[in-house]
Amino acid sequence: MRIEGATALVTGANRGLGKAFVEELLARGAAKVYATARDVSTITDPRVTPLELDITEPASVAAAARAAADADLVVNNAGIATGASVLGDENDLRRELETNFFGPVRVTRAFAPVLAANGGGAVVNVLSVLSWLSLPSTGGYSAAKAAAWAATNAQRVELAGQGTHVVGVHVGYLDTEMAAHVDGPKTSPDRLAAQVLDAVEAGEPEVLGDDLSRQVKAGLAGDLRDLYAGRG
Repeated sequence: MRIEGATALVTGANRGLGKAFVEELLARGAAKVYATARDVSTITDPRVTPLELDITEPASVAAAARAAADADLVVNNAGIATGASVLGDENDLRRELETNFFGPVRVTRAFAPVLAANGGGAVVNVLSVLSWLSLPSTGGYSAAKAAAWAATNAQRVELAGQGTHVVGVHVGYLDTEMAAHVDGPKTSPDRLAAQVLDAVEAGEPEVLGDDLSRQVKAGLAGDLRDLYAGRG
């Protein structure tokens, strides 16, 4: 699909990668951008349409789908990273799953009829290299993102009949507040947003946003011990 003239909705649009998506959509000539956040007072750009959305609340998601009934591109960007362990407190793990898995699944389910009515359009799901790999501090996040990757592939198959294109996005660390504590290479949110919208326009199913995501995905075909060497 073409970004120019499109109507897009971006979750978690008030900072980081979400804000970069908004900027890139506007730069490419999107006709309208719904910028969503739980607190819409944090969205002050006069070029966008602020929209309250809490992806963990079904009623909020349903209200957003009614308000943005003209959308033909949905970017599931909102997420959290709590450091929850799969062996730790179950409530912390559920919070990771609710935001990083059920949230985007809920949004896509609510907007699927909207996209169908508007010609098919596209869905972007921001995943992670941790969809394929777990570190000692990322157990809950990795589990949620792995589930979201599986859901993305299922959505691609299930929504193909209505002409909706689904793009999964994998990347390592982004230069955002969420990864401020990390030393090492980070990808610019602006750069990743541009790669993703290129993929949307080209009809590509997947974005591997950096060298790390490309290396890890290639490693899935090899010995698991090699993939985890030095990471445990």
